[in-house]
Amino acid sequence: MTASAALLKRLRDIVGRRKVLTAPRATARFREGYRTGSGAALAVVLPGTLVELWRVAQACVAADVSIIIQASNTGLTGGSTPSGDDYPGGVVIISTVRLKGIHLVRDAEQVVCLAGATLNELERALLPFGREPHSVIGSSCLGASVVGGVCNNSGGSLIQRGPAFTQLALFGMIGDDGSLSLVNHLGIDLGDEPEAMLHRLDTDAFGAAEVHGCSDRWAHDRSYISHVREIDSDRPARFNADSRCLFEAAGSAGKLIVFAVRLDTFPKEEGSVTFYLGTNDPARLTTLRRTILGTFEHLPIAGEYMHRAVFDIADRYGKDMFAAIKRIGTARLPHLFAAKARFDSWARRLGPAGAHLSDRLMQRIGRVLPDHLPRRMRDYRDRFEHHLILKVPGSAAAATRALLTSQFDNAASGFFECTAQEAADAFLHRFVAAGAAVRYRAVHAREVEDIVALDIALPRNARQWVEELPDDIAGDIIHRLYYGHFFCHVFHQDYIVRKGADPLALEHRMLEILDTRGAEYPAEHNVGHLYHAKPVLADFYRSLDPTNRFNPGIGHMPRNRHWKQIT
Repeated sequence: MTASAALLKRLRDIVGRRKVLTAPRATARFREGYRTGSGAALAVVLPGTLVELWRVAQACVAADVSIIIQASNTGLTGGSTPSGDDYPGGVVIISTVRLKGIHLVRDAEQVVCLAGATLNELERALLPFGREPHSVIGSSCLGASVVGGVCNNSGGSLIQRGPAFTQLALFGMIGDDGSLSLVNHLGIDLGDEPEAMLHRLDTDAFGAAEVHGCSDRWAHDRSYISHVREIDSDRPARFNADSRCLFEAAGSAGKLIVFAVRLDTFPKEEGSVTFYLGTNDPARLTTLRRTILGTFEHLPIAGEYMHRAVFDIADRYGKDMFAAIKRIGTARLPHLFAAKARFDSWARRLGPAGAHLSDRLMQRIGRVLPDHLPRRMRDYRDRFEHHLILKVPGSAAAATRALLTSQFDNAASGFFECTAQEAADAFLHRFVAAGAAVRYRAVHAREVEDIVALDIALPRNARQWVEELPDDIAGDIIHRLYYGHFFCHVFHQDYIVRKGADPLALEHRMLEILDTRGAEYPAEHNVGHLYHAKPVLADFYRSLDPTNRFNPGIGHMPRNRHWKQIT
């Protein structure tokens, strides 16, 4: 029996034959990223308990294969899938999607989430207690996992909370000697023997007396609410290589096996007010941002920016997704994406005719759906180039209204106070923008070479945030799409590149320009296989995974054992 066959037998003994996938069609949706990234895998394993996850990890370590721990596979930079086929020992993908446990602790002021718990599930678990998780908009609709967000310091749209972060986690790591150990920094007494500890978490077999207060350890970034206010700093507010938020599981990007994290929850904001702003003068938005961050007692909840070009692409190529989310809700959306993945797997059998078939069919459905956007938003689309969706707590509504009246009530700018439905539609329109470029690429494959997707953080003191590209770069781009978290100065910039142009060369040129502007990148999507890990991040990865068994090659770092560079 070969080493690979012996490993597969052991994995099947642990989780059952049906939970070890090896056929290319069966593994495709785990091996291919949402936007980028794909590669071969020896197997995809789906453990059903934390104990099974531990045993699977032990088997993979003993077999000396490369290991990718995958949560919901909703990442945008390919960091949760293989990239190519050249991995030491081959790759085993361990999917955590079946590990769904959520334990509310300390009167629901904190939560312990197991490896596969999703943001949407956490939102629903907290709803009866009038509380909400760190992130509530955006990736939660796609079924993104809580642990995945922490491992990538995901930012999200909520201004007051900063990147996903905790110093309280239960994780497995491989030491210098190649042995796997379980580290309990959850602040919960679970015992000493790994399988017994994990079984207690699996079965919720611990009580309030065993949950320590841990006031000296943070379960969210407590300093961000003041950090983001430093509007004269030449450093960005948040980005993936920021050492402030790199701690064990937080920012680990698959370099540990994270079994569970403990996080703070937040009182649900009641009485909030949403304003929709439009302007043709970006300097007005700059002044607004600096005034609110620098002088307001209460910070906004969210401030989401969209350029007119993004408005249009999301309007046309995100319409069916908008309708799906609005009609079936976020809870069932992950099932829709799973069905789409299965359909795409089947469509591959058709050869070239099956390429992007589901996207093309969904796009046709979108064309016949009725208009989905509020009339006042459409009016602002025609009048203004720059759009901002500003959600504030009730305590800041009067001050915000007065400021907007003084600065945005003129021919070049405007605002209106949203109804509840307009607010929901505005944020949903902003959300579907993230996938609209991918849909455009699928539908217009003959005209599009690829997408260059940049995730950047500008200095907090930057006043010139609107990008100006040289003509030789702009000529190779069909559409430039700018959107992001305006008050944090985090922007997502998607460039749809014309057929025949070199996307990689364009990206390198763009990054050189961003370097001159003092930008950091990536801001919140993590390096994956698109960005080079900067020294702070590279050193952090080496400290977590000295033998380089977990997710080797991310950040364009070496794939070989013990980080050896082969020349």
